[in-house]
Amino acid sequence: MRYIKTIGYFRSMLPTLKIQIKTLPTKPGVYQYYDKDDKLLYIGKAKNLKKRVSSYFTKTHAHGKTRVLVKKINSIKHIVVNTETDALLLENNLIKKYQPRYNVMLKDDKTYPWICIKKERFPRIFLTRNVIKDGSEYYGPYTSIKTVRVLLDLIKELYPLRTCNFFLSEKNISIGKYKLCLEYHLGNCRAPCEGKQEEEEYTIGITEIRQIIKGNFKESLQTLTVLMHKFATSMEFEQAQKIKDKIEQLSNYQARSTVVNPSINNVDIFSIISDESYGYVNFFKIMNGSIIQSHTAEIKKKLDESDKELLELAIVDIRQRFTSTSKEIYVPFEVNIGDRIKVTVPKLGDKKRIVDLSLRNAKYFRQEQFKQIKIVDPDRHIKRIMTQMQKDLRLSKEPRHIECFDNSNIQGTHPVAACVVFRNGKPSKKEYRNFNIKTVEGPDDFASMEEVVYRRYKRLISEGQDLPQLIVIDGGKGQLSSALKSLDILGLRKKIAIIGIAKRLEEIYYPNDPIPLYLDKKSESLKIIQQLRNEAHRFGIAHHRNKRSKNAIQTELEQISGIGQQTIVTLLQHFRSTKRVMIATKEELSVVIGESRATKLYNYYHT
Repeated sequence: MRYIKTIGYFRSMLPTLKIQIKTLPTKPGVYQYYDKDDKLLYIGKAKNLKKRVSSYFTKTHAHGKTRVLVKKINSIKHIVVNTETDALLLENNLIKKYQPRYNVMLKDDKTYPWICIKKERFPRIFLTRNVIKDGSEYYGPYTSIKTVRVLLDLIKELYPLRTCNFFLSEKNISIGKYKLCLEYHLGNCRAPCEGKQEEEEYTIGITEIRQIIKGNFKESLQTLTVLMHKFATSMEFEQAQKIKDKIEQLSNYQARSTVVNPSINNVDIFSIISDESYGYVNFFKIMNGSIIQSHTAEIKKKLDESDKELLELAIVDIRQRFTSTSKEIYVPFEVNIGDRIKVTVPKLGDKKRIVDLSLRNAKYFRQEQFKQIKIVDPDRHIKRIMTQMQKDLRLSKEPRHIECFDNSNIQGTHPVAACVVFRNGKPSKKEYRNFNIKTVEGPDDFASMEEVVYRRYKRLISEGQDLPQLIVIDGGKGQLSSALKSLDILGLRKKIAIIGIAKRLEEIYYPNDPIPLYLDKKSESLKIIQQLRNEAHRFGIAHHRNKRSKNAIQTELEQISGIGQQTIVTLLQHFRSTKRVMIATKEELSVVIGESRATKLYNYYHT
């Protein structure tokens, strides 16, 4: 193992660093980055050590964590191996052992259940969570305890096996050391402890069980079918019926597995979906056209790892964890995991459908995690959404504070505008504001937008309040340009991000960019933008309706002879609505506005 000392982080390579990098071999291997305190920061694998390590120091990294990592690197160690596959395995083992700060998190599998076939005379078969290296056979790990118990129940129905932990040596059996137990009388065991079952017969059953656990139902079904016909031919119908019952149980269990295609045998399926912070890798084990194992792993990102990097690491880890011996894997895109395993990227047919099914399972798992996180860890949920919005909308900051504007007028009357505020992706209704348009005559959306944006942020600046990280304008290029004029006047053009959203196709417009952005219709970022727009529209319409109603009421009251503006204000302040004014008695009206005007008003509504 060689050591290469580096001096901090260089945007342009220094001659000494270039010389040091040049001494690296071009062979496959694993590299390790250490800081000035000799603390391990990161472990990585490379097909070409020299080329891979050089890339960290010769390009600009878009991801902030990667830049921080490179700044901290003070020394590099590397281990040369024979093949890229060896590098993958070594990287996986070192990451699990040392858990460096900047590597993805690989979870241990100590709590998963296994099926154990004990290494002993007349082997027992049982569930365990502890793998002991005593020569016994262990199958798994299984991600569902229910699956293990269903499989063990099936085995118990098909094959009478002992459950005691007696030492069944030939000597102990011959001297009659053990006596028959209740399991024998119940028909669950054939009493090998008293020599009532031969070891050869017991071993044949264990061999068949081994195949069932592996998912090889075909051989067991064929063997049982031959045996059933043999008993039937020799007129032993009772025994033939028992074998037939076993065949039906085994067939029913096999049918409960997801059937893919009988020609797909002993294949591993992997797929991945990811977001800014986590990757979710789904794994299927296919035997004889059936899914016999399924598992989805959550991987926490530490740097800006690509899906390809995460999937390669996960494939090695999951295959080790589940002791997979499959020689072929199906994946959604090309991966480099060495020459020992055949990698297939299906394009059509059953193979493509099973990869799509795996991807769908990864998506469902991710959705479930989001729902749980939203309840258990709301801060992480908010952070994830804000980070995703920052990426989707190409912002320089997380949009923790967003404000959305919408104009509202009907046939050009009573123009108003609304401003709604979202904080951490949720409405902050106490901060909503309505605007009556003051400087614009007639239905001019562009001029109205310019006015309300100017008034809103002039006031926030004068009051020393926080400005939003993002402004959303309900409208296309015209409304967006009008809002920009106000930001220019206030000197906020480069301090606040601003976008416009058009209703027809949900296009998102940016200043000085004629080509709109189209977000995925199912993305959370677009859903929040739509919620903002809809909330601004609802709030603006409500204000517009109230204003029209109030004006209509005042207009009607003004038509009554002898009822002036001050009287109308007094009535509305007291009765709160025109309906209450209409149904009020003459006495109630007299108390508020006097008998003479009360009589005129009462007669207007009641004659």
